[in-house]
Amino acid sequence: MVELGATLVAITPQVEKFNRAIIKKHHLTFDILSDPGSKLAGKYGLIYDLSDDLSKLYKSANIDLERFNADGTWRLPMPSRYVIDQDSVIRWYDVNADYTARPEPSETVEFLRKMMM
Repeated sequence: MVELGATLVAITPQVEKFNRAIIKKHHLTFDILSDPGSKLAGKYGLIYDLSDDLSKLYKSANIDLERFNADGTWRLPMPSRYVIDQDSVIRWYDVNADYTARPEPSETVEFLRKMMM
């Protein structure tokens, strides 16, 4: 991404200590910023409440959003990806309410390559 003049940043409602653990565990080379209470995601209408069934599934997998997000809710932001240029103009985005449907990283890289032309 750097060779294309881009900076990758992830934003999550998780508290900072969990973000640091993920960066360390997966040897990530980009920043993960915390959005406490999903305020930024909520501002852009990207929040959804987990259904009871999905909450039970998360709990059975030992994923406790109340602890990870420290806001007492079972809410998450929709997976979203944006390419924003240096003038703060959104040039490409992907938002999908289906958390299992995410664009391949190569799609974003390809878009960045085209922008450089």
